[in-house]
Amino acid sequence: MSDTLITIVAILLAAILMFIFPLLSMSERGDDISQLSVATATTDFVDNARAVGKITLEEYSKLISTIYATGNSYDVELEVKVLDENVGKKSAWTEGTVIGENVYYSIYTSQIVESLEKNGVYAMKEGDILSASVKNTNKTMSQTIRGVFYSIAGSDVYSIAAQHSGVCTANGSY
Repeated sequence: MSDTLITIVAILLAAILMFIFPLLSMSERGDDISQLSVATATTDFVDNARAVGKITLEEYSKLISTIYATGNSYDVELEVKVLDENVGKKSAWTEGTVIGENVYYSIYTSQIVESLEKNGVYAMKEGDILSASVKNTNKTMSQTIRGVFYSIAGSDVYSIAAQHSGVCTANGSY
């Protein structure tokens, strides 16, 4: 009886070592490739947009198609912190050269996409800050396998994410 139990345990252990761990390793490599692709696409999108001073519908569509080509679904969040220069406002600065202060207000994804759909472009000005954040919303194969073995991957855990931001260096126009 003990020989049969040892044989069953050995077969299960061999199956895990021969099939499950290589599958986990390959699926994690797939996540690594997806991570690299998403990070590169996000960085390129933000750097191009802030260099020309505008977000175009073509560039946004290119970002979306590039990240969705990895086979996962994503939540893309954009934020533009618009520089509102209140030069006539009095301030309590001790320097005589400062007349006012710079204040930023935020424009978010829904407003940016609405402008892109309406005008085909969202123009920014020098000094605005563009931020992009991309997170996967589905469970990848490696998350599922890890969840079976380690019980650490919950439904709100993402494994593929990228974010990039920068200051706009040019004035964009329609």
